[in-house]
Amino acid sequence: MKKRTKIILTLIAILVISQLIRIDKSNEPIDPATDFVVLKEAPSDIVKILKRSCYDCHSNTANYPWYTNIAPVSWWIKHHINEGREELNFSTFGTYDVKRANHKMEEVVEMLEENKMPLTSYLIMHGEAKLTESEKESLIKWVKGLIEK
Repeated sequence: MKKRTKIILTLIAILVISQLIRIDKSNEPIDPATDFVVLKEAPSDIVKILKRSCYDCHSNTANYPWYTNIAPVSWWIKHHINEGREELNFSTFGTYDVKRANHKMEEVVEMLEENKMPLTSYLIMHGEAKLTESEKESLIKWVKGLIEK
């Protein structure tokens, strides 16, 4: 067998075997008393924006589409969700102390102002999550109003 054929067969075998390593798609239970939009009494337009563009990676309500069944894509997506929840979890926002909560809200504003969120890689498969300028401005204004001085 040629060296090239062996390499291709080895790569295919690795890809097939990698399908046996599944990601955990479970979401932690949500306590409405600690959820950001409930806690901060977000207006319905803000709730819609956050749920559509942020909650998938930054809450315990992640949606796992069909392509999360394909390794190694599934591993990459799960890693992003884990990182997103670690950085900011809207589902557990009520457990943050005032200093941390204010800092997280300042970071939300910064990420939005610098167009760093939602991630471009996320928007490729979730075009509906793209924020319009007016949505971004509304969200920034609302979040800035929550930051305690």
